[in-house]
Amino acid sequence: MTGGGQSSAWRDLRPRVLSALVMVVVAGGCIGLGGIAYTLMVLLAMGGMAAEAAGLFRLRVQSLRGGLYVLWAVCAGLSAAAGHWGYFILFCISACVFGAPLCAVMSVIIMAGTALLWLRQDSVWPVLFVVAVVVASDTSAYMAGRMIGGPKLAPRISPGKTRSGALGGLVGAVLMGGAVALLSGFGGAGSALVWGGLLGLSAQTGDLVESAMKRALGVKDSGKLLPGHGGLLDRFDGLVIAAPVAAAISLAVPGAPFWSAGLHDLVHALVAGMPG
Repeated sequence: MTGGGQSSAWRDLRPRVLSALVMVVVAGGCIGLGGIAYTLMVLLAMGGMAAEAAGLFRLRVQSLRGGLYVLWAVCAGLSAAAGHWGYFILFCISACVFGAPLCAVMSVIIMAGTALLWLRQDSVWPVLFVVAVVVASDTSAYMAGRMIGGPKLAPRISPGKTRSGALGGLVGAVLMGGAVALLSGFGGAGSALVWGGLLGLSAQTGDLVESAMKRALGVKDSGKLLPGHGGLLDRFDGLVIAAPVAAAISLAVPGAPFWSAGLHDLVHALVAGMPG
């Protein structure tokens, strides 16, 4: 690669880092404080992502239908914050009034917001685990892809992503999962490596799905709120998939950190949930 090529490959690093630092400070503070601060952050993120989704599908937020779409996401978040966890299903299904594409995006936003609120109920560590793993996956994939390069992962969906980046992201997610488990003091570092890898794969899947959606719609970014990252949907495309996965795993080990769940816990939870 020539010097100019290297410069081009890294040209977006500075705005990405600066905006990421701001997000870390703001989000980290809200996650640490919990309570109203954390709830407001999640609600604002849900409303912001809904607004971006509306814009992607040419639904004006200033219109009655567009405003209702954004309010739908916020109300779903408020319902979860009030402890009505099961209502998220009703919000997802009833969002079909906006049409299939907007309903699909709304369902993802609602499940992600509900999951993030669920994970923060008793301790800060479950949320930190998910966020840290997703960030590690994204950062490791970015660095590995830029430094190693090589064959493209899915050129028709996202030409910039490489197989080396995907592998680097997976390694980063696995290592971060183990590190957070050790720091938490709750144990389960061994299983945390596995769940870190699973959440890393979930994050990469979310990234690819959002890229495919934007390519189909003919847009580069979902918004311009975050310099170097695009919009909220661009920045949180991995988190919106990883958080519900983590919340689902947590159901298998009530009262314990979700990364301590073993395969037998998941099987037991599934059997216990079967009718009859």
